[in-house]
Amino acid sequence: MYRGIVTAFAVWLLIAVGPAGPYLEASLLKHVLVEIPLLIITGIFAGNLLKARIAGVLIVISIPAILLACFTLAFWMIPRWLDASLGNEFTACMKYLSLPLLVGIPLALSWQILHPVARGVVKIEFLAMLFRLGWIYLVSPDRLCNNYLLGEQQQLGYMLIVLGFAFGITWLSQVFFMSPKSLQSTG
Repeated sequence: MYRGIVTAFAVWLLIAVGPAGPYLEASLLKHVLVEIPLLIITGIFAGNLLKARIAGVLIVISIPAILLACFTLAFWMIPRWLDASLGNEFTACMKYLSLPLLVGIPLALSWQILHPVARGVVKIEFLAMLFRLGWIYLVSPDRLCNNYLLGEQQQLGYMLIVLGFAFGITWLSQVFFMSPKSLQSTG
């Protein structure tokens, strides 16, 4: 258990202060599809460690925590803030802290106790966000992030749409091919 948190903290350090951050931020695809998920995963590991310590409070905070995670993730998907995190140290620091603390930890603490219908709503909104962002990045004639080329922006648009379809098919196949009891236990 502690090995996971140490690994997650080491990954966070490599991204936030080490050489991995500039390497991942050199490409829009790696910035959005690798760095941001890695930062969230580090928070999930930390949240899993906290889960046993605050088990009684979790039911009360589950929906507000999921909303906090959704709004924080949506904020960092706005191209203007993604771009600002490259040129401004304060904004970069906020990204490195908010993604693990305000997305990863709330997801780890709340996801399993969230009602299956609420989980479905969050998944649908996540799919919609992938499709919306993919479409925006794909059809915009101007660069949305000044630090990246238009070609990279369009590649990210295609990848977000492909990911949206992949997640959608995966989740729908669970609905059609799994028993209702096993659906309730999986996230």
